[in-house]
Formats: sequence, structure tokens, C-alpha cells
Amino acid sequence: MAMKLVMAIVQAADSRKMLDDLMAEGYRATKISTTSGLLRRGNATILIGVQDQQLEGLLSLLRRHAHGRQEFVSSLKPRSRGTVPAPRTKPVQVEVSGMTIFVFDVERAERLPAR
Repeated sequence: MAMKLVMAIVQAADSRKMLDDLMAEGYRATKISTTSGLLRRGNATILIGVQDQQLEGLLSLLRRHAHGRQEFVSSLKPRSRGTVPAPRTKPVQVEVSGMTIFVFDVERAERLPAR
């Protein structure tokens, strides 16, 4: 039976409710705490393995948890290559993505028993 691995990267603040809903719907998921490269904020990378026929239902559930936001950030602005970054003088408003989803084909998956 064909499987997919879904990797969803979501803001850390949105991950708890999403995980609760995934578990309530019978999905198994693994959460990895990650940090975004641009804003250096907390994210959660959620890995979910599903059968092909479960994919659309899972994607629908994930889309309900995608909450983009406008935020003000004071990030560091590099001066030039190899120098110390200088602080920005005032915050900049950015749009923070609600979620990024990747879907991979799974060639093989095994669940090993505990010893």
C-alpha cells in the first residue's frame, strides 16, 4: 500500500492545538522543535505518515490550522560580508507564513516493536 510522509512547518504557538486535533482524528505525528532562519522564531516541524487515501483529509485538517500573521520585528541587518551586524533603527512589519507543507513519497516504512 502506497504511503506519503507529510512535513508541516508551523509556528510554535499554533502547534499544540494542531497536534491535539491530529491525535483526535487518529493520525500519528512527531513534533520536532525548530527555529526559522529569517525571523529566528520558534517553529514546530510536524512529521506525519499516512496512506495515500488519507492524504487529502490530512491536508484539509492542516489547512484549518494555518494562521498567517503580521508582526513587527527588529532583526539584525548585516553591514557587509564578515562584519558584525548592526541593529535596525526601527521595527519592520513582515507577514509571517501560516504553514509550509511538504509531501514526500515513501518507498518503505516499518514500525518496529519495543524490546
